[in-house]
Amino acid sequence: MRNLSSRFGPFSFYREAIAIALPVMAQQFIMSMVSLIDNFMVAGLGDISMAAVNVANQINFVYFIVLNTVCQAGGIYIAQFRGGGDSEGMKHAYRFKIVFAAAASAVFFILYWTIPHKMIAVMTMGNAAQEEIVALGSGYLRLISWALFPMAISFAAGSSFREIARPKVPLVISAMATLVNTAGNWILIYGNLGAPRLEVSGAAYATIIARGFEVVIFLTYSAGVKAPFFVGITRLFNVHWKLFKEILYKSGMIFVSELSWISSETIMTAMYNRRGGAEVVAGMAAGWTIANIFFLFFGGIWTAAGVLIGGSLGAGKLDEARSRAAWLKSGSVAAGLLVAIPGAIFSVPLIHLVYSNLSAAARYNCTGLVFVVLAYLPFWGLLNVQFAISRAGGDTATGMYADLSVNTLLFVPGSILISLLTTIAPVPMLALLKITDFVKLFICHHFLKKERWVKNLTVIH
Repeated sequence: MRNLSSRFGPFSFYREAIAIALPVMAQQFIMSMVSLIDNFMVAGLGDISMAAVNVANQINFVYFIVLNTVCQAGGIYIAQFRGGGDSEGMKHAYRFKIVFAAAASAVFFILYWTIPHKMIAVMTMGNAAQEEIVALGSGYLRLISWALFPMAISFAAGSSFREIARPKVPLVISAMATLVNTAGNWILIYGNLGAPRLEVSGAAYATIIARGFEVVIFLTYSAGVKAPFFVGITRLFNVHWKLFKEILYKSGMIFVSELSWISSETIMTAMYNRRGGAEVVAGMAAGWTIANIFFLFFGGIWTAAGVLIGGSLGAGKLDEARSRAAWLKSGSVAAGLLVAIPGAIFSVPLIHLVYSNLSAAARYNCTGLVFVVLAYLPFWGLLNVQFAISRAGGDTATGMYADLSVNTLLFVPGSILISLLTTIAPVPMLALLKITDFVKLFICHHFLKKERWVKNLTVIH
């Protein structure tokens, strides 16, 4: 019984964790629903349009990974400074987020305007419908580039509210932006209420409008309530250079980890997209859209770990942080099961409802991918919480070691060899390759035992 109690914490702990995680999960659910609604509306235009938008969004996902890297690195310090009651430290970490998120947006803006067709072509290499997908997808990327800077600011502000244990703020604002985006899609894609029928371009315009609305609300609210991390434009560059260098160093390792992951996923996607035409691209992309709904609890895990463990470390309560880490690991596996079981029950009717306009072959690929994801979900829950615990204490090297070694030595070579030497279909190919994630579990377990993450980072301020 003593060993069991060390693995599972008291109900009060999980209640606190759930209170932090649920609004984050709800916000991510709303964001997933935006993607699902986009898919639903664009799917009515056929497999080619569906494939073009989803391949473009896979490239846009790389941008989100970069934003997430910047905000995770700054968020480590916001959570710990909150635990130590240091509002000035929080402001410096927020400055880091804004400055580097804006820089990343500038880079991607240039890429989206100069080589969008080349990026889409790489993702659809060998696909029978490549020419049509590239034409539509590159135009969509150019338009969506205008939403990058508003997204960067909203991402920085929203993540900061979560890290100070106020996750309901970005939840409400995201819900409002979702309504704007959904209405814009309905009006602009199909030309309702007298608007021109813009089809794929209409989806991009709706996103631009929604992101512009979102950033205005975030900035107005942050300034109005005097959020402890928020600084105005006139004080944005009043930086603490020693802290900036420290966060940048840690963000570099997060970026290597995330870049390794997204690169390996992109290579795998390019490899299985060779297995047919638009029905493969559209079906697998649609499956990931459904899967993102089930992935929403990962965001709750990351935020709960950052607030609960980072707060304890920032307050100097190291033993409390150790106990909370053990409790979160056990809870993450249980949460994965709680999401996977009902997911398996409801996913099939959901797929047939949302993607009724796709071909039967595309829906078959979509369903298969979703069931593979659900089977792995409890293990991915544990892997995510291992990464989150290490990063909450500033140990960004553990995730880098796990991702870089496994992806470089096992996942990417496996993707290429399976694609070139076998005729395995896309879904079984995915299921086989994801076995490599168990190696990541063991690597993270090894480094967590060394307790390099048990560190109060506020002392450098």
